[in-house]
Amino acid sequence: MSELDLTFRQRLGWIAHVFKAATQNHHPELERLFAPMIAKDAVIADVGAHAGQFAKIFARLAPQGHVYAFEPSSYALSVLPHTLGWNGMKHVTIEPYGLSDAPGSFTMSTPLKRGRAEVGFGLAHLGTDDDKRPMRVETIEVRTLDSFAEDRKLARLDFLKADVEGWEARMLQGGQGALARFKPTLFLEIVESSLARAGSTSADIFDLLSAIGYRARKLNLDATFSDVDGFAGDSDYLFVAGGA
Repeated sequence: MSELDLTFRQRLGWIAHVFKAATQNHHPELERLFAPMIAKDAVIADVGAHAGQFAKIFARLAPQGHVYAFEPSSYALSVLPHTLGWNGMKHVTIEPYGLSDAPGSFTMSTPLKRGRAEVGFGLAHLGTDDDKRPMRVETIEVRTLDSFAEDRKLARLDFLKADVEGWEARMLQGGQGALARFKPTLFLEIVESSLARAGSTSADIFDLLSAIGYRARKLNLDATFSDVDGFAGDSDYLFVAGGA
C-alpha cells in the first residue's frame, strides 16, 4: 500500500473498504433482474469495476463464463483483488485501465471526504469539474473496447455494465465495432451532469445505440424497467439489441 501514499486515517478507511467489499453483497435486486439475461457461460465486461460488487454478481451468474473487470483507479485496484480473492472468483480478470474513444492517458481525480480522512473512490472521475473538495490526482491509461476485443480475441461479449462517472459516451464511441458485432446487453449509468465533464450528453449515447439497433429501458425505483424512447432523467438504463 505504500504506493498509495495514504495517511494513517486513510489506511484505516482502506481496511474498512476491503472488509466491506469482500464480505458484503450489494444490489441483490439487480442480481435478480440480471439473472434471466446472463447465461452461465456468458462473457461480461464490468467497466468501472470499483471494489467489485458488480463483478461478484456477474461471476455468480456466469460461473462457467468470464468477467473482465476494468478499473484504472490505483485505490480501487488495491481493493479489488482482495474482493475477488476472498470470494474465490478466479474467472474474473482485472483490466487495470479505463475505456475511452481513443487510447491515451488522462488525469483521474478522486475526492477526499470527511476532512481528508476518507478516499471517496466511488466518485473518481475524468474530465473537468468544479468540485471544490480536495482531490487525489493521478494519471491513468485508457484504451478502447474495440482494441480490447481484438487483443483478447473475443468470440462473444454478452453483457456490459458501465458506471464511469460520465465517461460512458466516450467508452461507447471507442467500442462501436464490438457493439455492432456482438450486440451485448448494456447496463449504463446515465447522469447528464457527469457526462458534461467529458463534453458529452445523454443524446450522444441514445443516438449511437439507436443507430445500431438498440432499444432502451429505464430502471425504476421499484427495480422494474420501463421502455423509453430516449433519455428520461438521470438513472440506470438497460439497452437491448433488437428490442428483445
